[in-house]
Amino acid sequence: MTVFPIRIQGDPVLHQRATAVETIDEEIRRLVADMFETMDVANGVGLAAPQIGVGKRIFVYDMENHDGVAHRGAIINPLLTLGKIPGSAPDPDEESEGCLSVPGENFPLKRADWVRVQGVDENGEPVDFEATGWFARCMQHEYDHLDGKLYVDRLNDRYARRARRAAKRAGWGVPGLTWMPGVDPDPFGHDAVEEEGL
Repeated sequence: MTVFPIRIQGDPVLHQRATAVETIDEEIRRLVADMFETMDVANGVGLAAPQIGVGKRIFVYDMENHDGVAHRGAIINPLLTLGKIPGSAPDPDEESEGCLSVPGENFPLKRADWVRVQGVDENGEPVDFEATGWFARCMQHEYDHLDGKLYVDRLNDRYARRARRAAKRAGWGVPGLTWMPGVDPDPFGHDAVEEEGL
């Protein structure tokens, strides 16, 4: 298995819709294994293929949940059905989100508290489950990557301004920027059990 560099906000692959996987073969299974390895070394709880430069509709996750769903899995060509997203302001203490492609930053964001996830796994087996709470947030976050969206694209005006300032300070917003899990310092300063970078 290979650990890949993670693309940073501004890289074109992160800002365009990923294409559907047509055939699940050994190449796709190897990609999924590499995604798991990269996510693990990066201390993430989720990783989408565009984050390692592959514009395919695949994401992996590793997150304990109370929904009776395996805590670790891969979803290929996912479909998401969302519950209602509250219109209230996000709680900065309870609803702050992070992203491995926006390294070291966290901003509050409202998400639906319930989603249904459908797709197939790396063996072509059907996947169909409901997710709630932070697990639902993770599913929405990773799915957004497949549509060319980062969580910072969904922030309200107040936090969007802060995110733009942070990106400008860091020099993001241009192609080719990456960080290397296991080589570069962990941008969130957390270990594998924390749930900061999705």
